[in-house]
Amino acid sequence: MSGKSLISIILALVIIIVVSNSVYIVKETERAIKLQFGEIVDTDVKPGLRFKIPFVNAVRKFDARVMTMDGRPRDFLTIEKKRLSVDAFVKWKIVDNLTYYSATSGDEIRAADLLSSKVENELRNQFASRTLNEVVSGERDEVMKEVINSLSQVAQKELGVSIIDVRVKRVELPQEVSQSVYERMRTEREREARELRSRGFELAEGIRADADRQKTVIEAQAYRESEELRGEGDAIAAAVYADAFGKDPEFYSFTRSLKAYTESFNGKGDIMVLEPDSEFFRYLKGSKATN
Repeated sequence: MSGKSLISIILALVIIIVVSNSVYIVKETERAIKLQFGEIVDTDVKPGLRFKIPFVNAVRKFDARVMTMDGRPRDFLTIEKKRLSVDAFVKWKIVDNLTYYSATSGDEIRAADLLSSKVENELRNQFASRTLNEVVSGERDEVMKEVINSLSQVAQKELGVSIIDVRVKRVELPQEVSQSVYERMRTEREREARELRSRGFELAEGIRADADRQKTVIEAQAYRESEELRGEGDAIAAAVYADAFGKDPEFYSFTRSLKAYTESFNGKGDIMVLEPDSEFFRYLKGSKATN
């Protein structure tokens, strides 16, 4: 290979290297800044094909999409000094390239650490001003709104990022506290159960006593009405009998005698002894003579 050919190859390689270091592309999902000898000369490079001076300018690109920081569970104290284990996540995005680069040197991990520290401090302040019931269920949405409002100003001013959302995934009591709360809840429920059983027993006794009283009253009324009806029936029957027997006194006397005999001789071993000239036989003879 001649010296001229070698020089041509070297020049071609130099040109390729210079051109490749002079052109760069910023995507729509990226934000970028341009530096010159380490100093920022353009804080917001627009997306597209761009040019720079090789070995003089440098370009730092950042992810412009919404990012999620999922931190480790942290322990916080409520206003009642109850310790809670809180697991939260944050959604954020870069809005100020210069502030973001100045605070983090463009390192996403460092940015996440700084943001995690600020979120932790804000959650600690919010939990410390509320009761256990409020942070667990009653005012969780309000807590998140206040955290977002407070963090948005600080994060944008100090880190150049915007807080999109903060959410608590899980709030748990430590094991020893959970057991204590469980025992207290069980004791309370047992006490309520005893009270309800006692009230139910008293109510049942009252219902039973009222039912017994109503039963006695109803039976007494029924007995009184039945006696009245029986008396009325007996009176009507006596009137009917009196009217019927008044039409034939002799038949009435005969019927009464038969009834007396029936009541007196109601057993198989009963015996009646009559004299031949008794009134009974005379009556029978008189009846035959008439017929």
